[in-house]
Amino acid sequence: MTGWLEKGERAWLCTIVETWGSSPRPVGSWLAIGESGQWSGSVSGGCLEEDLLRRTAENGPDQPVLIDYGITVDDRDQFQLPCGGRIRLLVEPLYSAAGFDHVRALAEALGNREPVARRVPLQGVATLEYRRSHNRTSVEFDGEQLVHSLQPECRLLLIGAGEVARYVTEFATAADFSVTLCEPREAFAHGWGYPHILLDRRLPDDLVAEDFNDAFSGVLALAHDPRIDDMGLLAALQTNAFYIGAMGSRKTSAARRKRLASLGLEGKVLERLRAPIGVDIPSKTPAEIAISVVADLISARHHLRAASSSL
Repeated sequence: MTGWLEKGERAWLCTIVETWGSSPRPVGSWLAIGESGQWSGSVSGGCLEEDLLRRTAENGPDQPVLIDYGITVDDRDQFQLPCGGRIRLLVEPLYSAAGFDHVRALAEALGNREPVARRVPLQGVATLEYRRSHNRTSVEFDGEQLVHSLQPECRLLLIGAGEVARYVTEFATAADFSVTLCEPREAFAHGWGYPHILLDRRLPDDLVAEDFNDAFSGVLALAHDPRIDDMGLLAALQTNAFYIGAMGSRKTSAARRKRLASLGLEGKVLERLRAPIGVDIPSKTPAEIAISVVADLISARHHLRAASSSL
């Protein structure tokens, strides 16, 4: 949306503020629409987006407005909403100078890993509030004003280039995680056969210290090499990372815990380590292991967003 506004294009942001019954997307979901017909995000499984694109193209509002879908039987039939479902959207224009400044400040805050809240009155302009604590992602709407608390995106550091890391990168990226793949070993980096997945050659503990040490970071040891896996885990377990995991059998995991304990980590700290990593489906192939890992990541992210003291 920032790019559209920089070009002088009008744009609208649609936010789900309330749902009743079944709904394809949760409260807080976004759809951004540009006057040229471009769009990003989703507020349904596709059944509402076309109507919203048409509405904004024909008569985009100049002030925040509420739009309800699924109130009548005809409405539900036309837009194919799940049985009994109803969705209320707030559609707000963000193409004024104040709107552009608001969107730019929001992008900057989340890029700096700062939890924020958007306060959007039906009469007036949107404002941004910076939160000291990591408030959970939430939406509050009282009929007059929307308060949308937002967390930064969850980003992952994967340690060790290999087939499992390749699939975890692709699946996690598709699930809206930001992923960095770390591989300091020359032999593995030289033989990496997936140029679309870039490797960071720095040591994992340096990366944890610099970029992966907050409550919205995850660190996954996938190298099967204690020389770099343990280095990254030791650093990660001393941070607030929401997810810390290591690949390996139960026997390998027990040995890893002993090594980390010998380096001075206490039992409560080691309890944060998810090893063996992933959901027990059970998985054998690299793709299956990656699916189990990403499923566990999605679950952990959900709990973080619902109860932490992340967009």
